Amino acid sequence: MRVSFKDLQEAFEFVSAGGGDEHGAFLCKKTGKIYCHSELVDDLGPLPDDIGDSDKFLQIPDKRELDLGKPLALDFAHEFLADDFDEVRRFFGKKGAYARFKELLERRGLLDQWYAFEAEAEEKALRVWCELNSIAVADE
Repeated sequence: MRVSFKDLQEAFEFVSAGGGDEHGAFLCKKTGKIYCHSELVDDLGPLPDDIGDSDKFLQIPDKRELDLGKPLALDFAHEFLADDFDEVRRFFGKKGAYARFKELLERRGLLDQWYAFEAEAEEKALRVWCELNSIAVADE
């Protein structure tokens, strides 16, 4: 089975956009088709009845499952915001951490660099996840 990496990325972004379990995406191991589900949107189409069968379907992870949330922000801060690292670490001990983190990045002129860093880390982590799950990807 070959799966479009672009489609996987879109499903990953969809799942990650949910603030918890609001969004889910599942990859059919046989066909490579991706099924999406949302607690907030009704028009995504029905899920197969056997979507919970882990022999047939693989749940697409979100950012937290691939350690791309707080750990990634702290990695970036360590590398590019050394003087602000303690402040960034404190951000992530409270609600609204990403908003404060992005405000700091904006003030330091590093927001675009963060987005590039984040995108590269996400792609790498998603490709590793594919390898670990024996998913062959097609780059388009």
